[in-house]
Amino acid sequence: MDKNFTVKNAKIAFRNFSGKEGKFNPAGRRNFCLLLDADFAKVLVEDGWNVKTLTPRDPADSPQDYLQVSVSYANPQFIPKMVMITSGGKTMLEEDTISLLDWAEIENIDLVIRPYNWDVNKKKGVKAYVKSMYISLIEDELEKKYRDVPDSASSSEEIDVD
Repeated sequence: MDKNFTVKNAKIAFRNFSGKEGKFNPAGRRNFCLLLDADFAKVLVEDGWNVKTLTPRDPADSPQDYLQVSVSYANPQFIPKMVMITSGGKTMLEEDTISLLDWAEIENIDLVIRPYNWDVNKKKGVKAYVKSMYISLIEDELEKKYRDVPDSASSSEEIDVD
């Protein structure tokens, strides 16, 4: 597999943009799961992607296919472009700010996934990495109302106390 693919209005789960160590995640690994519809999941499996299926807790629910997607800053050639969008505009997220997405209220995600073909011990597969991701956030009415009010803690003006 050597082609990127784009997903618009993506749904994600199990966010770990901070790379926090957990039951299913070693420390430092930033990732999330991209939820897939069954037809698209089949196409990805045929192309060698590592698609997995969540077994539903409720037997009445359908299984959910997903693809774990990594967010890596290790290779300077492939730094992901992560853009957070609010009514105030776009903000580029860097390695030290991307953890904001772990708990953000997300309205929409559009992203491009790039493949990494691996071959280890006679096993082969395709790992998913974020190439670019645009994340639109849900803002409440007070955030919008007070967005342009200056932050007094970051004021650069000197106060004369004479």
